Amino acid sequence: MTATASPSNLPTLEEIRSGWPNICGWEAEIASVVNHGDRIFQPVNNLNPDQITAGFACALHLHQPTVPAGANGELISNLQYMFEHPNEGDNHNAEPFAWCYKRMGEFIPELVDNGDNPRIMLDYSGNLLWGLRQMGRNDVLDALKRIACDPKYWPHVEWLGTMWSHAVIPSTPIPDIKLHIRAWQHHFASIFGFDALGRVKGFSPPEMHLPNHPDSLFEYIKALRECGYRWLMVQEHSVERLDGSPLHHDDKYIPNRLVARNSHGEEIGITALIKTQGSDTKLVAQMQPYHEAKSRGRQQLGNCEVPGCVTQIADGENGGVMMNEYPRDFKPVWSDIKDNGRGSTGVVGLNGTEYLELLEVAGVRPEDYPTCQAVHQHRVWEKVDRATPEAVENAIAQLRETDPQFNMDGASWTNNLSWVKGYENVLEPMNQLSADFHRKYDPLVAEDPTVTRRQDYQEALLYNLLLQTSCFRYWGQGMWTDYAREIYRRGEAIVKG
Repeated sequence: MTATASPSNLPTLEEIRSGWPNICGWEAEIASVVNHGDRIFQPVNNLNPDQITAGFACALHLHQPTVPAGANGELISNLQYMFEHPNEGDNHNAEPFAWCYKRMGEFIPELVDNGDNPRIMLDYSGNLLWGLRQMGRNDVLDALKRIACDPKYWPHVEWLGTMWSHAVIPSTPIPDIKLHIRAWQHHFASIFGFDALGRVKGFSPPEMHLPNHPDSLFEYIKALRECGYRWLMVQEHSVERLDGSPLHHDDKYIPNRLVARNSHGEEIGITALIKTQGSDTKLVAQMQPYHEAKSRGRQQLGNCEVPGCVTQIADGENGGVMMNEYPRDFKPVWSDIKDNGRGSTGVVGLNGTEYLELLEVAGVRPEDYPTCQAVHQHRVWEKVDRATPEAVENAIAQLRETDPQFNMDGASWTNNLSWVKGYENVLEPMNQLSADFHRKYDPLVAEDPTVTRRQDYQEALLYNLLLQTSCFRYWGQGMWTDYAREIYRRGEAIVKG
């Protein structure tokens, strides 16, 4: 396995260690790379802010779970399973799926070389990246490396961090949230290098799922900030104003300040970019954010008049519209607006960090952003006189008893699906494996941080994170919950071995 080159004062990270993806062991080195306040896109930005009426930011979420479904029960990518079982379901689409994972590595250079000025944000799960390497799809990873590392192309592409194995945050054990985030950073750096990792400042949560329990949300934001993230993408209906009201219409198109207060009264915050509309891939596939941005204008933020930005994310591979219509509709937009912001006034494509830096240069301060919180927070806090864990849990219990619609399960881009109810046969083993993992390794790591480089730690962590993959609940009872039970069995064997 060829290792990624790194700056002279940092180690070279191998992508695969002991047969497993590199997801741990260099926590201090990763922290030194990501915890900085440098502007990333502004020094290479080719847009004149005064010529921007409005912006649009599009992100693609791409994922394939890891499943114990190889020839002898090996861990393989579900994409590999699709290739090996073409007659099941829609598995005949395996190669079109693979091309979807690769195609931005082709589209962006083509457009840039043509003089266009494209933008795209990319969210790839760790499972997917590992699975592509397992399958020998170096063609896909090499194409992605080009747009992640080549200075001609990376200013047009923003990579977003995420949970390594696509775990929905509200039902993820709190001690594992940061482990997922750090695992993804390790893996990304091992493939694309430390320089590319240092440019990853936005976070894309799986299923756009935002925890709304005060303690879970606090620890989530704390982990994001400790891992160097500046902003988070959130679904508009997953947040509310501090008085419990919905977001004001125009505030959906500017950054917000997402705040969290835990049951001990501590407060923390992070910048949030609001994802509007629903989860329909047609919105991004047919470039709806661009067409919506054409109806928007500049708006007041603090003492500045700035362009708003329409932000959207969609699965990058699922459905015929995304597979087939997206290439047709994506490319012409950039030709139509190639001079906007570069001599002509009009709508432009922007990436998230680029947009925030543009506002910062214009004089906008973070305290100018409107403030929001996770849904149902207002109802909890209006019942709490003084923040204590007991007072918060009592308030939550009262609300659950009096209002069947009230919940602390979080909110995602699809609220007709629960990631908790009916999945006790997955959640209980998931929580058990996590507890056993931390019971064994936390004292060892506290005594010697280099324990995270041990093979047994790496393998135990891998199974712990894999068991939390949302797909083992998303697809219902049956084969997928059987996969979860097998992963639990293997994880427990390592932790208790």
